[in-house]
Amino acid sequence: MKKLSSKVYIALLHYPVLNKKGDIVVSAVTNLDLHDIARAAKTYGVENYYVVTPSIDQKVLVDDIKSHWTEGKGGTLNPKRKEALELIKVETSLEKVIDDITASSSKPKVVVTTAKKINGSLSIKELKEKLIDDMPFLILFGTGWGLSAEIMEKADYIMEPLNGVTDYNHLSVRSAASIIFDRLLG
Repeated sequence: MKKLSSKVYIALLHYPVLNKKGDIVVSAVTNLDLHDIARAAKTYGVENYYVVTPSIDQKVLVDDIKSHWTEGKGGTLNPKRKEALELIKVETSLEKVIDDITASSSKPKVVVTTAKKINGSLSIKELKEKLIDDMPFLILFGTGWGLSAEIMEKADYIMEPLNGVTDYNHLSVRSAASIIFDRLLG
């Protein structure tokens, strides 16, 4: 098997995402997504975990949770959790995430995830083959009912949906992220 040489970054978008009616909304940040995705990202060697929200209140919440575990008593009591949550960076837009990655590396190839079947999507195997190109990749995860069309159109690649053994396909974003990390980076 070829060794991955690309740096992989991830972003969990809370805007622009869809609600179940298909409207573009700002979704709420959840404590579980912060912890679980950060821990999985650290396990699989992700460079940074960006949380994207334009909401100042939500940004403050993320900063408070992160600082408790990285600078506060939580980090002293649980140094492994501290390591994982240090990966988190909060940005107000996808453009700012891309600018941050570009400033420290080069412009990343953007990969979107989706639970919907879309023509031209890459399998995880096809995407994994691209990760040997020594360029940064940014994998986007959407909250709510998925990423907006605007975000999907900006992607360099669309990853095909995860499939289980039934027709049911409504994983939590933290479960989907963990499965994708294992299949793509494991």
